Amino acid sequence: MEKIEHRTVEVNGIKMHVAEKGNKQAPVVLFLHGFPELWYSWRHQIAALASLGYRAVAPDLRGYGDTDAPSSISSYTIFHLVGDLVALIDSLGVDQVFLVAHDWGASIGWYLCMFRPERIKAYVCLSVPFLRRNPKIKTVDGRRAAYGDDYYICRFQEPGKMEAEIAEVGTAYVLKNVLTTRQTGPPILPKGEFGIGFNPDTPDRLPSWLTEDDLGYFVSKFEKSGFTGGLNYYRNLNINWELTAPWSGVKIKVPVKFITGDLDMVYTSPHVKEYVHGGGFKEDVPNLEEVIVQKGVAHFNNQEAAEEISNHIYEFIKKF
Repeated sequence: MEKIEHRTVEVNGIKMHVAEKGNKQAPVVLFLHGFPELWYSWRHQIAALASLGYRAVAPDLRGYGDTDAPSSISSYTIFHLVGDLVALIDSLGVDQVFLVAHDWGASIGWYLCMFRPERIKAYVCLSVPFLRRNPKIKTVDGRRAAYGDDYYICRFQEPGKMEAEIAEVGTAYVLKNVLTTRQTGPPILPKGEFGIGFNPDTPDRLPSWLTEDDLGYFVSKFEKSGFTGGLNYYRNLNINWELTAPWSGVKIKVPVKFITGDLDMVYTSPHVKEYVHGGGFKEDVPNLEEVIVQKGVAHFNNQEAAEEISNHIYEFIKKF
């Protein structure tokens, strides 16, 4: 982690912690993490892209790590999250960035491309493809109808409830449980408790790509911040559905490369493969240039297959 610079930037009414490395005059690669993660998820890519001549910038998103976590649920709409990033890009003194994002970061990335396409040169998206807005049913309602009340997004809705279930098993267990999961298909949680959570096979020993020090860093930050900030993103899914009605049917025009593991919980959920490979994704994202499916790789592909992901990012963005 040597020579990674840490600083705090004022964006959109909050203080945001940013990790960065590389020549300040170089093209910017902006990295957006997912749930339950931090800037640290991109530690390998930050080093790799900085060494290849880019300025790598990875914030802790609103509600995470060393960035402010407003107390109100209504402070976590998609407009807040995208607004933070536009202000961050402005603070870097550049007109455009290359965008690389994973999981919730990927969802925010799609909206950043939707609302401010002129700020994004190209987008390398990990795990979560564009999710076309269904004008007939709210997001959470649709997931509940498809997967039932114990689908993780449904379980995250009630303020304080998932936080209490997490407190019962502890931060370290939850992070280890989620980060090491190789469970495919839509995550369904046990009734009324965190229990086996996302991963019925939580290992005693960590996989080679996640050291005890890595896990310890995540745990130290989440023990301080808690999980409420990240959970509040999910609690705004229905309101985001209402707020984004004006963009219903909009195409994403930014050049995109999409990368997923073939064991990813999103990719292996019903209808996702058909959407990604069957023409729907390309219809919504006309400049979708590549789809990469990594064999034997699960959800946290930026950490599990770090070098491969860094190479994929470079091979794509160097064309622009």
